[in-house]
Amino acid sequence: MKIAILKERAPGETRCAAIPETVRKFAALGADVAVESGTGDKALISDQDFEAAGAKVGPRAEVLKGAEAILCVTGPDPAQLDGAEQGALLVGGLDPAGRREAIAGYAAAGLEALAMEWMPRISRAQSMDILSSQSNLAGYKAVIAAAAAYGRALPMMMTAAGTVSAAKVFVMGVGVAGLQAIATARRLGAQVSATDVRSATREQILSLGAKPVFVENVAGIEGEGAGGYATEMSEEYQKAQAELVSSHIAKQDIVITTALIPGKPAPRLISDAQLATMRAGSIVVDLAAEAGGNVEGCVAGERARRHDVTIIGASNLARSLPADASALFSRNVYNFLSAFWDKEANRPLLPDDDELVQGIRLTRGGKVVHERLA
Repeated sequence: MKIAILKERAPGETRCAAIPETVRKFAALGADVAVESGTGDKALISDQDFEAAGAKVGPRAEVLKGAEAILCVTGPDPAQLDGAEQGALLVGGLDPAGRREAIAGYAAAGLEALAMEWMPRISRAQSMDILSSQSNLAGYKAVIAAAAAYGRALPMMMTAAGTVSAAKVFVMGVGVAGLQAIATARRLGAQVSATDVRSATREQILSLGAKPVFVENVAGIEGEGAGGYATEMSEEYQKAQAELVSSHIAKQDIVITTALIPGKPAPRLISDAQLATMRAGSIVVDLAAEAGGNVEGCVAGERARRHDVTIIGASNLARSLPADASALFSRNVYNFLSAFWDKEANRPLLPDDDELVQGIRLTRGGKVVHERLA
């Protein structure tokens, strides 16, 4: 089986879908790996590194010719995939909800598109979950970005000239990104608190040494959605949460918001009125900026200033750590394909009745087959 690794062409994309480690692993399975020239430049991986791992490096047309699997970080334009075998696998982050026309184009081209971001969040798929691996880095980078923009130190410092108080950091949304943000802020010496609509996260917050901030005495609100994601809350809960956040946020120096609801705009967590209560010089990092933002006034990819508060509209922060992000992403993809690899067929065989396959298969046989895209 020939596996093609393409150079990413999406604006701002720095990652790549393979690293020398995964090239060697695919070769050990019996695959031939071809890598487009310059694929790893932004991730500090040279063409020579890929060649040393056993890959053939060349121009895009040569890499795609006869490819039976194409690995990518962001889905390429269907017109850029000429030369691939009919029925070839296209594996990566394909943004099915936002790129319906491209998905239809993959079907028309006869490709079997597999969207890794729709991987079911179950135990056997943890090592294949690109959302978790990239969110983990984003949560770390959010704290680093906030610390760089904040005009004071994060840890408490006792000096001969006096004491510097620890910064107060509030994390809203305790998924993978939120947990890493808590851990990173704690390591930097900040005083950390966190909140989430899912009651099960309370113990996770405590385990990281942070203070849980939860709405109390609102019956029936657990916030547990399918696959561990949060769901939309009742009006009663939203009102209670807004009151709780308003009183807490006024005392914070840095706020990091991470709340997302799959398939829907990001929920609004912080209003302009709440921003106005924050201290001058405070920082808010909105990790949901690309989905509409948790913070009023947030602009994806930009910094805004309202009421002397800086709002950082974080746009795919994993891209700012291309070497680590590429390594984790490529291992996710390898872990998926290798789990279904058949030695005799020398390729992955994807059972129609498998939960993981059903979760990520978008197109097959010239048609869009996923029920969420019907």
